[in-house]
Amino acid sequence: MELTKKGHSCVRLAKDGAVLVVDPGGFSEEDAALGADVLLVTHEHPDHFDEGRLRAALDADPAARLWTLRSVAERLSGAYPGRVHTVGEGDVVSAAGFEVEVHGQWHAVIHPDIPRITNVGYLVDGAVFHPGDALTVPDGGVDTLLLPVMAPWNKLSEVIDYVREVAPRRAVDVHDGLLSDLAPLVYDRMLGPDGPGVGGAEHIRLDPGASLAL
Repeated sequence: MELTKKGHSCVRLAKDGAVLVVDPGGFSEEDAALGADVLLVTHEHPDHFDEGRLRAALDADPAARLWTLRSVAERLSGAYPGRVHTVGEGDVVSAAGFEVEVHGQWHAVIHPDIPRITNVGYLVDGAVFHPGDALTVPDGGVDTLLLPVMAPWNKLSEVIDYVREVAPRRAVDVHDGLLSDLAPLVYDRMLGPDGPGVGGAEHIRLDPGASLAL
């Protein structure tokens, strides 16, 4: 399987000629969702869910399908009957050769005065986990953790503890669209081998468009 980092929290996974895309939101590229056989969206915030990008992908390929939580599915299911599927924690989906397990229920707390929304994470082929906007720990082992390194709802110590708890073989940064070019001076040092330690996980930062063989 090959992972390609897209803008912010969006990633593409390719395997045996099939493509799965997670969270082609408003901070990702305009064409981030195009060419996907399987589309997954973790929650309704616009940096993860862009209706125009999803419609473009579903219009371009009548065989493409979307799996997401109810708040997003309700926005698109009427226009694409039978192609938009609602999922929740505990569901397992097989699509285009990928097996997807759904974990989690709630978005992380941004502030006590801001109502929480739903959020799900996706474990693909038992190996690659995208938590969306939460620090959900899935059941079982994770080979590659897509790590939300910078968000209004987290801090670096929580990110480090999250990697320790999940204990993946590698952690690949996502949710990084708000970081400046100075970020690697801090994040790579803290999450890398010279930092406080993250359970032995390899820390990887990919520029948008770069790929990694898993």
